[in-house]
Amino acid sequence: MTRTLLALAAVLLVLVPGAPAWAHNALAEASPAKNATLKESPREVKLRFLQKLDPKYTTITVSGAAKATMGVSAPKVDGATGVVTVQTPLANGVYTVAYQVVSTDGHTVKGSYEFTVDDPAPALGRGPVVDDPEAPESLAPSPAPSSQAPSAGPEITAVAGNRAKPDDTGSTIVGFVVGIVVALAAGAAFLYIRRRKA
Repeated sequence: MTRTLLALAAVLLVLVPGAPAWAHNALAEASPAKNATLKESPREVKLRFLQKLDPKYTTITVSGAAKATMGVSAPKVDGATGVVTVQTPLANGVYTVAYQVVSTDGHTVKGSYEFTVDDPAPALGRGPVVDDPEAPESLAPSPAPSSQAPSAGPEITAVAGNRAKPDDTGSTIVGFVVGIVVALAAGAAFLYIRRRKA
């Protein structure tokens, strides 16, 4: 009887240490956590499992609304942990982390969970500054005056000068004629008076 009990105890001692190997792999910890609400976009998604992962068969994805896949790096596996880097900051919304891994015992494990990004910065109007497309036009130098503009002054002056000359000549002629008429009238008057005296 004693030998039988000892034999059973020996069998149990051999089997008990191997019992964890019979259990399938499972997600033990996640960052961001399931149903977490973040105040800013996460830089990475880190998943830790109960057993070591096979890097060749580890997949981790992040998707947003309408199952649109977000940009993440290829998974980096370190023992039982898989990490992907978020390449583009996530906007506010609900996101789904989906994973499919194969543990060293060959079993495939897959699942998913959600987290939310609720960054208050967009609500405060901290969006990117857009340059005013009309600004460069206002800063552009005004066009240089036409090279023909200066010639307008001399042309006008010449015309004015040409118009002034006939006026001066006419005044001189009128004065000359008046002088002759006055001289003739004076001469005629002188002759008339002289004849009467004679």
